[in-house]
Amino acid sequence: MMLNDFNGLLQAAGQQAEPQRLLFVFVKADLPESPTADQHARHSNGEGGTLSPVLCVDKAPQEIASFQALAAESAQTGLAWDLVFVASLDGRGGIAPSSDEAAQPLRLMVNAVNDGQISRFAAFDRDGTPVQFY
Repeated sequence: MMLNDFNGLLQAAGQQAEPQRLLFVFVKADLPESPTADQHARHSNGEGGTLSPVLCVDKAPQEIASFQALAAESAQTGLAWDLVFVASLDGRGGIAPSSDEAAQPLRLMVNAVNDGQISRFAAFDRDGTPVQFY
């Protein structure tokens, strides 16, 4: 599914057959160890680099008023981030997953980001604009 904005993601989550729990992994884009001049230049242009998870959280879609509200809440942690990856966890029998049920999938999501396996997640920049990786 192609998303035009974060609100589209919230709408899509609300239209699923089963209630959803959204999983968020906030990452910082850094330069790799001993970067080349090209890597420095690309990183300065907002391209390339390594993605390191700095914060993760799970929320029910109705707990999120907007991307701005989510970003403001994340700012309260004092942790800087550049992108956020989002995945969704399906409920069962009309009951949304709990935070306890989301803990393991959230850990697996963090591991996937650490391993560079990000293609299956929606990604947004600090302004809530969708990001695609090529």
